[in-house]
Amino acid sequence: MIDIKKLEKNEVLEHREGLKFQEAYRQDLINRGGDGSHIDKLLQLNSDRKKFVTLFETQKAEQNKVGPEIAKLKKSGEDASELVEKMSSIKASIKESEEKVQEIEQELLSELKSLPNMLHPSVPAGKSEVDNRVEKTWGEKKEFSFKPLEHSELGEKLGILDFERAGKVTGARFTFLKGAASQLERALIQFMMDVHTREHSYEEVIPPFIVNSSSLEGTGQFPKFKQDVFHLSETDYYLIPTAEVPVTNIFRDEILKESDLPKCFVAYSPCFRSEAGSYGKDTKGLIRQHQFNKVELLKFVRPENSYDELESLLLNAEKILQLLELPYRVVTLCSGDIGFSAAKCYDIEVWLPGQEKYREISSCSNFEDFQARRANIRFRPDDGGKPQFVHTLNGSGLAVGRTLIAILENYQKEDGSVKVPRVLQNYMGGRDLIK
Repeated sequence: MIDIKKLEKNEVLEHREGLKFQEAYRQDLINRGGDGSHIDKLLQLNSDRKKFVTLFETQKAEQNKVGPEIAKLKKSGEDASELVEKMSSIKASIKESEEKVQEIEQELLSELKSLPNMLHPSVPAGKSEVDNRVEKTWGEKKEFSFKPLEHSELGEKLGILDFERAGKVTGARFTFLKGAASQLERALIQFMMDVHTREHSYEEVIPPFIVNSSSLEGTGQFPKFKQDVFHLSETDYYLIPTAEVPVTNIFRDEILKESDLPKCFVAYSPCFRSEAGSYGKDTKGLIRQHQFNKVELLKFVRPENSYDELESLLLNAEKILQLLELPYRVVTLCSGDIGFSAAKCYDIEVWLPGQEKYREISSCSNFEDFQARRANIRFRPDDGGKPQFVHTLNGSGLAVGRTLIAILENYQKEDGSVKVPRVLQNYMGGRDLIK
């Protein structure tokens, strides 16, 4: 959620080539594919709110003045009926003004929650993923002496991925992982958690897999993306689309100590997504499932450090692919492709030879104070100053199912077997080949 006070002050932003706040944010909304007129609506609502707050305060002051006058007249035995009638009118006006203030504040909050984050100036302008900027590539794409299979065909031939029976048991976009695929999935989760806790010093957490609506509002999934989340009917419970939701909300409505920052967590969880807007996309295989496992990295940091922390988080996620010796590239998402809550986002895309394309395996985002403002997560400076909002960051470290896909496709052999990456062999009881 953006800061309405900054929008109202409309100060010059040196890091945005001298644009004032309102014009910079209007430009961001348009570059995201939205409507810049929302800013005018916000400003009008805020102006109306202030007008009725002033009226309410004036009426309260009048009430405080008339009350003692009534008491004085009654005490002296004089007629106070005229003032009593006036007081009744004042009370009715106060109630009306109070209700109007609450109505406008609710509309203002709703409008604020529906609008995306302001973009960092380094985010490239663009309409879609084709406009994303490639920042780096790592590793060599393997040259095959045969046509590499896609993971879905390879997994079915090996008898380790069963899409048909999962479809019978549940429906489309579900899979049974069997035998070596199940072992590989477990090995990847353990490997990722070990690297991030032992080498990168994240604190491990397994969060609740069900959250309430306030948590989803805090991270920005609600109200805009409510259709993407599975709801447990007749409750305020929802299956998590990512561990970002419960872990970010660990400190909701809390004030941390500055000396406690940064707070860095790594969380394993299954994730559940309705994929409401994905009809016809990636219907085959594990790429886009309703249920999948993910290891998530999250940070709560001081504002002045947040972009250094983003670079660090990105390197932590990249490390997993480097240890697995999987080729990948890093792209900065453009304004038309970046997520609703992010100020800046890097995608890590792993090379899939079966598909002959790079596919996203991690998104590493800095939300600045957007989520913290919604979830009311603050820290108190060590010098005792006024509490400030933290900056929140997260990124997949990594999406487990997509990592499994990348291993199957990059490590496949001509005979249909799959080599187990060296760093995973101990996690699989010394196994070095899936056949």
